[in-house]
Amino acid sequence: MDISDIARKLGLDNNKLLIRKAAEIRRLCDAQFDSSIIGVGEICKAVICMEIAASRLQILFDRQAAIKLSGMSEKAYSRSFNSLQNVIGIKIKLNVRELAVQFGCVRIIKSVQNVLSSYKERFLASLPASRRANADFTRPVFTAAAFYLCAKKQKLKVDKLRLIEVCGTSESEFSCVSTSMTDLCFDCVGISKEKKDAKDVKGNRDLLDVLPGKRRLEDGGYSSDEESSCYKRHKKMEEAKYEDWKSTVVNSIKQNPEKGSKRVIQASLNFPKKTETKELPVDS
Repeated sequence: MDISDIARKLGLDNNKLLIRKAAEIRRLCDAQFDSSIIGVGEICKAVICMEIAASRLQILFDRQAAIKLSGMSEKAYSRSFNSLQNVIGIKIKLNVRELAVQFGCVRIIKSVQNVLSSYKERFLASLPASRRANADFTRPVFTAAAFYLCAKKQKLKVDKLRLIEVCGTSESEFSCVSTSMTDLCFDCVGISKEKKDAKDVKGNRDLLDVLPGKRRLEDGGYSSDEESSCYKRHKKMEEAKYEDWKSTVVNSIKQNPEKGSKRVIQASLNFPKKTETKELPVDS
C-alpha cells in the first residue's frame, strides 16, 4: 500500500509535508534492512513510518486508527514501532506534558520536571570533569523513569509495561535508570517504609523464645564473642575425651599384644566332589 493511501485512510492526505517525510523514512527503512526479519509487513511499516513522521513534525496522529489499519494488536504494534525506530536510529521525543495527559497524571508534571532537573545536576556532580560533556540526558528513558517514580510517590497507578513501550526502551534499562534516580533523588521520589521492632511483633517474639540461639543479647541471648568462646570450650573438651580414649586403647594393646592383634583364620573351602557315573548297557 502506498504512503498516500495510508495518509488518506488516516485523514492526513491534505498534509503534503507529512507524506513526503513518511516516504523518506520508508525509503530509509528499505535501504537499511529487511523489515520482514523483525515481523513487520509492508502495510504495518508504512503506517509506522507515517506515525514517526507525524511525531517528528509534531502533528496530531490517531494511533488507535493506525493500529486498526495495520491489522496488528496494540502490543505487537508498539513492539514493532520501537524496533523500527531503534534500527533506523531515530530518537523518540518524549514530552512530559503529553505523557501526563496520556496516562491521566496531569498533576505530577511539575514534580517530574523538578526530579529530572535535580537528577541531571546530581548525576553530573558525581562524574569527573572529563566525562561530564559526554553525559546524554535526552533519551526518553530518563523522562519515563522520573514520571513513573513521581506517580509511585503520589500513589498514582501507571502501567509500567505500557510506559516502557511508549518510551521505546527495555525493562533492564528502565530498571537501571529508575534505581539510579532513586538513589540520587531519594528526597524527591523515595518512599520511606516503616520498620517494626522484632520485640513489638508477637509472632517474632514467640520465635525468639523458641530459638534461644537466635536471640539478641538484650533478649537473653549470647553475643558473638560468647558464642565463639563456648564453641571453643566444647571443642577442647571433645578433643580431651578423644585423647583419653586413645591413650587407654594404646596402653591396653601394649599390655596384652595378643588381644590387640587380630588373628586371621583362613577358612577351608570344601567343594563337593564330582561322582563318576557309568552308563548301564541297555538290553535289546
